[in-house]
Amino acid sequence: MAAEQKMNIVIVGHVDHGKSTLIGRLLADTHSLPKGKLEFVREECRRNSKPFEYAFLLDALKDEQQQGITIDTARIFFKSAKRQYIIIDAPGHIEFLKNMVSGAARAEAALLVIDAQEGIQENSKRHGYLLSMLGIRQVAVCVNKMDLAGYRREVFEKIEKSYSAFLEEIGMKAKSFIPVAAREGENLTGRSARMPWFRGSSVLEVLDSFEMAPTIENKPFRMPVQGVYKFTEMEDTRRIVAGRVESGTISVGDEVVFLPSNKRSVIKSIEGFNRPSQRTVSAGHSTGLTLTEQIYVNRGDIMCKAAEPLPKVSSLMKVELFWMGKRPMVLNRLYKLKIATAQVPVRLKTIERVIDASSLRQASKKEIVRHEVAQCVLHTSAPVAFDLTSELEATGRFVIVDEYDIAGGGIIRQMLDDDHADLRRSIAQREQKWDFSIVEPEERVKSYGHRAALVLLTGPVGMDKRTIAKELEKILFSQGAKTYFLGMGNLLRGLNSDVELHRLERHEHVRRMGEVAHLFMDAGLIVVATASGVNDAELEELQEVTARGTVLIVNVGKNNFKRAVIDLDLDPKLPAGKNAEKVFQLLSERKILFAR
Repeated sequence: MAAEQKMNIVIVGHVDHGKSTLIGRLLADTHSLPKGKLEFVREECRRNSKPFEYAFLLDALKDEQQQGITIDTARIFFKSAKRQYIIIDAPGHIEFLKNMVSGAARAEAALLVIDAQEGIQENSKRHGYLLSMLGIRQVAVCVNKMDLAGYRREVFEKIEKSYSAFLEEIGMKAKSFIPVAAREGENLTGRSARMPWFRGSSVLEVLDSFEMAPTIENKPFRMPVQGVYKFTEMEDTRRIVAGRVESGTISVGDEVVFLPSNKRSVIKSIEGFNRPSQRTVSAGHSTGLTLTEQIYVNRGDIMCKAAEPLPKVSSLMKVELFWMGKRPMVLNRLYKLKIATAQVPVRLKTIERVIDASSLRQASKKEIVRHEVAQCVLHTSAPVAFDLTSELEATGRFVIVDEYDIAGGGIIRQMLDDDHADLRRSIAQREQKWDFSIVEPEERVKSYGHRAALVLLTGPVGMDKRTIAKELEKILFSQGAKTYFLGMGNLLRGLNSDVELHRLERHEHVRRMGEVAHLFMDAGLIVVATASGVNDAELEELQEVTARGTVLIVNVGKNNFKRAVIDLDLDPKLPAGKNAEKVFQLLSERKILFAR
């Protein structure tokens, strides 16, 4: 049974400290190379008049061979007598730290390589800090190129003492320090006769001593939604929710909840491509699931088992973040946060402290510059579902995108209650006890020719939004859509008459508008609503109450939002009919309306 075990190991280290040589020699000495690979590389070196290097066994990319550095993560497979390994070779050059982070994120343990002659470099410390941030606690430090240092004991012990002290400062402790000469094969698969003073284990023995991570099949079920697919051939009516199971197991008949939308249903079937349906699926498998209630879910939602502990949901999270962007991360600038399959606009709300990952110097700053680590609070424009990294790593890690580049990444340490935490809990109870119609949403869509949606026209007081809204309602109705105009004034004079005089309870007007819109949308309608002077907090509250992903925000006139993402800005100087046509076009572009 032990031979069937597979362990992910990441190998990191400063550029030219010999990572690739160490892996290449390890593969050769354990006879893990494809047949003839070693001889082929030796012959290629001979033909090109180049000295043979074990690193050439890994540097398959032409650019990598030309530059002599590893620029992307590579996965290498080999086995010992105990188990199989997947070694993730992560880049050591400072320019490619983000590639190193993405590689290390999948690892259960790490080898960190330090050149005996060059000694500990800033990147050696950064890599150690990043391993700590990613929760990798099983680390062995290989002090390489001991042959060039004359196999001197004092050289090894000086590095061991200094780097141990650094690791202790960041709350880590290496399992082993191993003096090696990778090119010569010393201390890789057996004890070295050239370093008789070293009584510890070889690299291979240390690898075999690492403990396998506990199985994630026994943790709470998490499946981030990749997409929802519908097939129409041969009268196939299934709507398949697809994704990769990151933890736990799910079976036919289990009740599930999707977060952050709080929609619930029951697993009807577990599907696969070109294979029969199955009753259960577990962590590590990509799958498709059908539901008994055909609810609408979105890419980015996390499917969870209703009976198990659920993820956190908030727009505020305390994180530990490593910044790799060329320009600093600054307060209140708009970025994109990616966690699991979710993507949502995010801002840096506060910086608690900034740490230089190599020197460990701390400072109070108003920005985070390249290669710094910060403990900070992020504020997303809409609530997201996540776990704390200490509880579930796959749904507790994130990356930050600045325009089109991955500029940072980190782990979630704590959920913070935002302004809508109490409302969110109330909505969760509402959704848990919701009495579904026997008319499926899919049937309404097919009959009406459109999806349900809320179009909210907002803007300053005195700006004419009502005329645009009614013109839009008229256009929609003339096209056969099921639609309704919902004016805030009608609510104030009717449903909200009991709170009309309490100006401090405006948020209650907004909540009730959301609940009414939610009912109309549950019936499949396109609701066109108006509200003046809506601020960020009120808009977030409205999005909480209604079904997320089906709300379009249209602003008329001056835009004073700081966090909200506006779907369309309208020029109030244009005729109302022209503006209504622009909103109608937006509904078509967002595939709310279908071509008839």
